[in-house]
Amino acid sequence: KTVGMPVLVVVQLTGGNDFMNTVIPYTNPVYYDTRRTVFVPEDRGLPINDNLAFHPEMGPFKELYDQGKIAIIQGIGYPNSSRSHFRGMDIWHTCEPDIVATEGWLGKAIRELDPHKKNVLTGVNFSVGLPRAMAAPGVPVSSVSDLDNYGLMTGIQATNHREEALNVFKEMYGPTIGTGPVMEYLAQTGMDVLKGADQLRQAPASYSSEVEYADTPIAKGLRDVARVHLAGLGTRIFYTSQGGYDTHSHENPVHPKLLSDLSIAIMDFFQDLRDHDKSEEVVMLVFTEFGRRMKDNGSGTDHGSGGGAFIIGDSIKGGLYGEYPPLEPKQWLNGEDLCHTIDFRSVY
Repeated sequence: KTVGMPVLVVVQLTGGNDFMNTVIPYTNPVYYDTRRTVFVPEDRGLPINDNLAFHPEMGPFKELYDQGKIAIIQGIGYPNSSRSHFRGMDIWHTCEPDIVATEGWLGKAIRELDPHKKNVLTGVNFSVGLPRAMAAPGVPVSSVSDLDNYGLMTGIQATNHREEALNVFKEMYGPTIGTGPVMEYLAQTGMDVLKGADQLRQAPASYSSEVEYADTPIAKGLRDVARVHLAGLGTRIFYTSQGGYDTHSHENPVHPKLLSDLSIAIMDFFQDLRDHDKSEEVVMLVFTEFGRRMKDNGSGTDHGSGGGAFIIGDSIKGGLYGEYPPLEPKQWLNGEDLCHTIDFRSVY
């Protein structure tokens, strides 16, 4: 069979995922000494090897991992990690830890993939606003928050939706990178940045599937990605996100549900593509802006560093990559954080 052009799907876990409770050092006593409240009991994790285990709510992830379809990037980060959500995410989006940049890494990639702007659907985002990763002057990106609702909008509603999305982008990034670069970006791409959304209306009509996605935001986002990919509209980079990972409190009930929703949605997504013989060309990157602190705060965990990422797909070589951050207290960053052991830019 012929495999289509490579396609990247980026899933952003917004808020700072607790990597130590996602890929758990379940046989290391330091984990239990530092996590007195927010931890997973040793006998409940889903073992990866003698040292690490997936969270018990990540059964579908474990299944994909055992099939060789998930690469775990351990200890991902960068020097002098920012604990600010906004700055931390900005660094991941622009690959620039030391300066405030104006171009996103995926925006640059879209420019390389489609230098003559022949297809306004080369990059498609499914979330409110527009991620900085996809923004670069003169690079059109299509962005809708919900494919079903968008397809039902009238012309006026659709125009309002586009303007709202651009206003969100302007309000989010103006204070940090200055209104000048933001307005320049919007002036260069203008409303064209989202005009491809009109072309997305045809995707749901041509889609049929036996996979029943869950009624969760991340499942809906990935279903939208599947529908556009299967419609053959030429999209090479997709972006969607799952919020809720800023678990300063109530982490024990909140975090497992997030990981469960994520794992099920990703399993269903790849099954959907497989059923249509369209999975070989798709690779997914799952990332978050930072990890959490070594010690819990009695109810949750605070901003830290040294997180993890996942690369998922039928065509990748799965397994463990990088080194799990050292857990011995004398090796903690700033006396309270996991160190990073691999620079995120090397993964890009």
